[in-house]
Amino acid sequence: MDKAFKSEESTSVSRRDFFKRTASVSAVAAVSILAPGALLADDENIIHHTKWGTTLGDECNYNPYGLPSKYEHNIVRRTSPLMSSAGDMHAAISMSPLHELSGIITPNGLHFTRTHNGVAQVDPNKFRLMIHGLVDKTIVLTLDELKRYPSESRILFLECPSNGAAEWKGPQFGSLQFVKGMMSCAEWTGVRLKTILDELGLKPNARWMLAEGSDGSEMSRTVPVEKVLDDAMIVWAQNGEALRPEQGYPVRLMLPGWEANLCVKWLKRLEFGEDPWYAKEETSKYTVLTPSGRAIQHFYANEVNSIITSPCPEKPWTDLKVGDLVEIEGLAWTGHGTITNVDISFDGGKNWTEAHLKGLVLPKAWTRFSYMYRYEGKPLLLQSRAVDDSNNVQPTVNQEKKVVGVEGVYHRNAICTWEVTDKGEVNNVQVRS
Repeated sequence: MDKAFKSEESTSVSRRDFFKRTASVSAVAAVSILAPGALLADDENIIHHTKWGTTLGDECNYNPYGLPSKYEHNIVRRTSPLMSSAGDMHAAISMSPLHELSGIITPNGLHFTRTHNGVAQVDPNKFRLMIHGLVDKTIVLTLDELKRYPSESRILFLECPSNGAAEWKGPQFGSLQFVKGMMSCAEWTGVRLKTILDELGLKPNARWMLAEGSDGSEMSRTVPVEKVLDDAMIVWAQNGEALRPEQGYPVRLMLPGWEANLCVKWLKRLEFGEDPWYAKEETSKYTVLTPSGRAIQHFYANEVNSIITSPCPEKPWTDLKVGDLVEIEGLAWTGHGTITNVDISFDGGKNWTEAHLKGLVLPKAWTRFSYMYRYEGKPLLLQSRAVDDSNNVQPTVNQEKKVVGVEGVYHRNAICTWEVTDKGEVNNVQVRS
């Protein structure tokens, strides 16, 4: 009988025989990585053809805008009334599911969001950007005119300065997403602000820039001119497509490495002057009271930081067996430059082991780190500690307290700790060393 016309039954038998013959050989090579039982000669999903392999799939144009698989329905942003202003979800924040992300690019639909007056719906045909003040030439740009400037794309992280704030006085959430999910990383496309200013001319006494949004809160921040002329951008695209409304469509300010609150969304006005404007978001908000009683007001760059994303409370080791080889993975980032080193501790910071930096290592972007660990089924206190090329070292909780006290909730970059129990469960704890 022609092989092409063998019955499903005979095909299944031959497939079963093949896996039985090869299982013993394959298992020797795979045992160091795969959990016991991962190779099953009688696995129905291998022996028989699957439904999706024998029927027509959906038409490729059934949805004009692509959507994730229906089986990924639980990978979503999440929010909480605790993260809003008096329970008002117009002034709220949503957290990215860091435990479900791969690589260093956050999909647009999972990028964290922060709004002060809800999401503005700006008509791009009516968009105007005014640049005035201490410039030689005042200008008002339409969106089309803005896009005529030479553009560039950069992969950059965005982090809310209050990322991890709820954890400061002790663990509040048993979830990585709520502990550190106020950040994301994406490719941003736009024009360097310096390119526009080279054309307009900046007066010698211009020292500060006010960036103002067009949403109902008119969210405003003051930026020193040194940063403006360094790497500040006006961006209109994220990961290859137009900004989403929640990310400031049609344009937002981008200040690489600096706190996301400074990267004003729905941008409408840039004014240059001699002195800071002392906006609400840099006086009553986004400041830190130090132990001396004096507040830190203008501190911008997000400090060197890291977090282990696997294992974590959402991704425990409860399915592992003693002897299994498993990857410990995480993210590191710094607003001061580039990550150069990440160490991992298994005993709450008493001893450290160097992790491997993998994938792209870019300035002011997420950096992935990894460590292959032989699971021993014993309790652990897992930590990560990052170092950047400015020689900044991620501090312990007590080291950070000495500098910024215990009252402020912004720019908290102390080492985080996951407790791994002897059963592989993962809990959020705090080691105050």
